Amino acid sequence: MLNRLLMVKAWLLLIVLAKAFSINSPAYAQIIQTNPQQPESFQERMRQQQEERNQETWLRLNLQEPRLLQQQIIQQQQFTRQQQELIRQQRFRLQQEQTRLQQQQFTQQQQLRIQQQQLRIQQQQLRQDQQIRQQQQLRLQEQIRQQQIRQQKNNL
Repeated sequence: MLNRLLMVKAWLLLIVLAKAFSINSPAYAQIIQTNPQQPESFQERMRQQQEERNQETWLRLNLQEPRLLQQQIIQQQQFTRQQQELIRQQRFRLQQEQTRLQQQQFTQQQQLRIQQQQLRIQQQQLRQDQQIRQQQQLRLQEQIRQQQIRQQKNNL
């Protein structure tokens, strides 16, 4: 549909341009001015030849232009697809990086929990050790006191 419309417009433009070029052409004016006695058929032939050349030029340009336009559209589509693929790859890399960071954070949290648990265990062991020392010290003091009492009894 679009191609038909372009062709109709092209033919109309061609006709208008051909008329304008043939009438306003310096070569045509020169032919008329230099040879006013020439028969009208020669002038008509010259005008038709000029018109044909104009039509050929116009057709060549306008038939090539849609192909160039189509190539540009295809190139633009390829470029767009490449951009979309790059964006997709970047998103994928970002997701991978985000996943890696989340895993790293989880691992760090786990390690922190383990360290905290180890610290609690160490603190608990330290308290137990302190209690054991205190008990041993109390026993020792009690033994010393008992021994002192015995010695005092023996000395009496």
